Amino acid sequence: MTKHKTATRKEWLGERLKLLEAEKDLTRRSDELVQRRRELPWVRVDKQYQFDTDEGSASLADLFRGRSQLLVYHFMFGPDYTAGCPSCSMIADGFDGFAVHLANHDVMLWAVSRAPLAKLQLYKQRMGWSFPWGSSFRSEFNSDFSVSFTEEEQRQGSIEYNYRRGGHAMDANSAPEPVQKFAAMCGTDAPTYTRDRPGMSAFVLDGGAIYHTYSTYARGLDALWGAYQWLDRGPLGRNETGIWWRRHDEYDKV
Repeated sequence: MTKHKTATRKEWLGERLKLLEAEKDLTRRSDELVQRRRELPWVRVDKQYQFDTDEGSASLADLFRGRSQLLVYHFMFGPDYTAGCPSCSMIADGFDGFAVHLANHDVMLWAVSRAPLAKLQLYKQRMGWSFPWGSSFRSEFNSDFSVSFTEEEQRQGSIEYNYRRGGHAMDANSAPEPVQKFAAMCGTDAPTYTRDRPGMSAFVLDGGAIYHTYSTYARGLDALWGAYQWLDRGPLGRNETGIWWRRHDEYDKV
């Protein structure tokens, strides 16, 4: 017998209708938050960034590819990694399928990482992805948008991530077990692994100028993690005890 509360269909429907009202309220408040996000002031980007792409060297403006909006997923793949971050890879599995739809709705979606382009290309081929992925190896793009840090910043404790200086689990002197595990899965150690962080930034091209409009990090990426949205609607939710996910081609490996 299950230990979970059970009910008749009629009783279940009564509880479901109460929950539906709460869900509708959350949707309305979410709509309001989206509007506040759109109303944030824009910050002009005058600094010149260069990216290595499949088509050659590209500027930030080039990444728009004729669209007025640009979304960048800051994919954790540092120069010393041998493979991309498993969590970022799981997120990318989700947006790989709909990037083409955004591109046909005036929005370009790119992944950007610090690893050299050749590493990104090999990993992208391994994962079977088609979204555009650029290397910021030769620019300060990642550091300027608070998703990469130097060894000196780590030692000094001066890392500012997710709009806070320090205080993040990945900043700890003794990295948590999941961080150590992911570092090993990326072929590196925890300090090297955590010099790159996940995030997402949005830009707009208006009147010939580029503006930064929004960035989010850490748990702010939850809503972009498609698998979690499905798990949250399952009977057991995320049901997590430690790290359970792998890259999609590793589940059958011992």
